[in-house]
Amino acid sequence: MAPPIFRLLADLEAEGLLPPTQADVIRADERTRPFSLHYELRALLYLGITLLVGGLGVLVYQHLDSIGHGVIIGVIILAMASSFAYAARHRAPFTWGEAPRTSIAADYLLLLSCLLFLVLEGYLQAQYALFGTRYGLAAAVPTVLFFYLAYRFDHRGVLSMAITALAAWVGVNVAPLALFTSGFPAQELSAPGLLLGLGLLGAGLASELLRRKPHFVYTYMLLGSNVALLAAMVRLFDDLDHGNDWQALLVALLVLGICTVLVWYARRTQSYVFLLLAAGYGYVAFTTGLVIVAKAILTDIVGWQDAIFSLAVLYFPMSLIGLVLLLVNIKKILHRA
Repeated sequence: MAPPIFRLLADLEAEGLLPPTQADVIRADERTRPFSLHYELRALLYLGITLLVGGLGVLVYQHLDSIGHGVIIGVIILAMASSFAYAARHRAPFTWGEAPRTSIAADYLLLLSCLLFLVLEGYLQAQYALFGTRYGLAAAVPTVLFFYLAYRFDHRGVLSMAITALAAWVGVNVAPLALFTSGFPAQELSAPGLLLGLGLLGAGLASELLRRKPHFVYTYMLLGSNVALLAAMVRLFDDLDHGNDWQALLVALLVLGICTVLVWYARRTQSYVFLLLAAGYGYVAFTTGLVIVAKAILTDIVGWQDAIFSLAVLYFPMSLIGLVLLLVNIKKILHRA
């Protein structure tokens, strides 16, 4: 079966819209053009680093008694220092714009050195209680280090690790033991998580506005929006579960406000991801708010449960049709002026 481009060329030739000589040149270019394996190779490198660190952890665990703590720590430090030294040797001069890539290997070795730092920190904490019970400090150290390295080496992967470490620091300081004793601490974590997400969104918008590493905006916006919206959803359903309908309505309005910002950013950057995030979270928030308002208005009416059920029977099919139309016309929505 001929590739789609060849069928398109044949149709254009048949309609007289493309001269045969130009069609032959395009066909020859399509046949001889090199196929890029850039993203496949990068994915394999990321996977290789992850498997390497995981395999070393299993190896150390299985031979801990025969190897000894000192040897293990020394090997980890040596591997971490070697990886970081190579990355530092090939780093580009610092700039607030996007730095040129001098070595692909240096990017992955920097990522490896950061992962090994986490392995080393966790090992020292487990064996020697390096930080004692100051778990917040254990999360703060990699947070500060990774943010510095992300900006100094212009590395978005390390920036993601820094944001993850920052989220861990927030969680540890708010409810260090609640996850293990009383289940998920929705009330304790939802507000700090929401503030953290909004802070990351603000940092991303500030980076673009001030032109300070503007290519970091995508990472800030993606992680920040997910953190903020997930925390808001946890708070929304927790308020509903405790009968705080009006507080839940305020949270739903906040979610819709965040989704509005995501739609604006999606159209500005032609990004499908942020538009889909806004559509998904916005649909849940709008539906929840609509139910709360309908319940408040119809509560005094006799048979209000049946009225809400009748409205739901109409609303959900129509709204789902609207979501399908959104997905079908997503390109038009993004590219519309």
